[in-house]
Amino acid sequence: MQKKVGWKFTIILLTFIFSLVFLLPNTPVYKYMPDFYKSSMPDRGITLGLDLQGGIYLVFEVKGNRAVDLTVTRMAGNIKKLIEKKNIGAEVSTEGENIVISVSAPEIKSLISDNYAYLKREETEKGLVYFLPEREIKRIKDNATDQALETIRNRIDQFGVAEPVIQRQGEKDIVIQLPGVKDPQRAIELIGKTAQLEFKLVNEDSSVAAELPPAIKGGDEESLIESFADKIPADSEILFQRNINHDTGEISKRVFLIKKDTLLSGELLEEANVNIDSRFNEPYVSIAFNSEGSQLFEEITGNNVNKRLAIILDNNVYSAPVIRERISGGSAQISGLFTTTEASDLAIILRAGALPAPIEMLQNMTVGPSLGRDSIEAGKIAGALAILLVIFFMILYYRLSGIIANFALFLNVVLLLGAMAMLNATLTLPGIAGIILAIGMAVDTNVLMFERMREELRLGKTPRAAVDSGYDKAFLTIVDSHVTTLITAAVLFQFGTGPIKGFAVTLSLGVAINLFTALVGTKSVFDYINSRKEVSRLSI
Repeated sequence: MQKKVGWKFTIILLTFIFSLVFLLPNTPVYKYMPDFYKSSMPDRGITLGLDLQGGIYLVFEVKGNRAVDLTVTRMAGNIKKLIEKKNIGAEVSTEGENIVISVSAPEIKSLISDNYAYLKREETEKGLVYFLPEREIKRIKDNATDQALETIRNRIDQFGVAEPVIQRQGEKDIVIQLPGVKDPQRAIELIGKTAQLEFKLVNEDSSVAAELPPAIKGGDEESLIESFADKIPADSEILFQRNINHDTGEISKRVFLIKKDTLLSGELLEEANVNIDSRFNEPYVSIAFNSEGSQLFEEITGNNVNKRLAIILDNNVYSAPVIRERISGGSAQISGLFTTTEASDLAIILRAGALPAPIEMLQNMTVGPSLGRDSIEAGKIAGALAILLVIFFMILYYRLSGIIANFALFLNVVLLLGAMAMLNATLTLPGIAGIILAIGMAVDTNVLMFERMREELRLGKTPRAAVDSGYDKAFLTIVDSHVTTLITAAVLFQFGTGPIKGFAVTLSLGVAINLFTALVGTKSVFDYINSRKEVSRLSI
């Protein structure tokens, strides 16, 4: 009997120590710990949520109509390539969400029907007009919101925010909570950047290119575009490269006439990393394409030797180097007088992928930690009073057995906080409510067992028999109540939002740990008391 109890106490002690090891980073004792311990626990501990430590609360709207426009533009480009391969003389253009083909030929109809069967068609004076059905438009908008959600999540994960809340709200809104962010503006820019990376040729053959000024002052872009609106070729557009004079701080824009056709896009990107230029000691972003992108990049550079290839991100030219020879391997670099932080952020958003459509910020709220501090202080007072009252009641009503129950309660709290620290869980106000509810269930479990033991003692059983019988009879009731609570917590976690999930996590952990402390912890103490000598009377 003593050996069996000894093993139980060993398991309890090891579990207690294990919990303390993970919980120490959240205590003042942590700063006195040796360096080897700190280095082995760099990212552990309980993280405070937005409502307890402050941060930013953002709501973005995904521009679904723009996603439809981009899809139609890409589709028109693909149709143009298919028609050119068939050597059919026809012009392909877009008008809003419509694709217009100048020639109404049976072979064109058959070609598009084979590749884009879902497109609807009308024949007009302009030629063939293809457009998306409403069902397909809705699908594109829904996919744009879902893809934007995942892209933003990837960017934030690489940005290094602990336990962010990122969720869809309605058809086109995305809610983001970032607790503990020190630089909100940087986070907002990182999230909101569309990051449409494109490689396009500079149109140097047009006479308009010679008329354009080499550079203009920042802010004069619209007036320049308006003055050349009637001269710009239909297949080209004016874009700018931003330059800063570090001595004077003056911003200028270099002017480029760029062909609209996208030769290569960021969808085929595989890597993006920050490197330092050994000549000028300036950071730049090195990029590498996947196998498909590498092959396409080699073809583009081979077919356009001695031409300028512009690297464009969100309609801003970052560089436009001259292609000297065919480039194999699929590697390139983006330079633009970056700071290290700017280069790092650019690499992050390129690795995470481009947003499928632009997003607009609808709400930007910075949450200060004062509410969290007040809540924590109020929670400490309320929690301390509640625990003291529970301890006092259990001792007063159940005497020595009440002291054993209080031991299980203390063990329950330490194991619960240790488990949260090990999982690096986020503690929020609803999470605190879940902890309090779990503590209440722990007390209720002990009360249920003690009342069963009292019933057995009234029937005249010995203390040892009463303890064993009381636990046996209460076992199924305790397990049933805890399992049903776990099922409820699982449903809350699966379908709930951020705060509800925090409540579900602490509640489910508390329930699981409570089963251990009640059925193993207190039972071990009673078994130890009964094993030492024949107990004639049980203090309960």
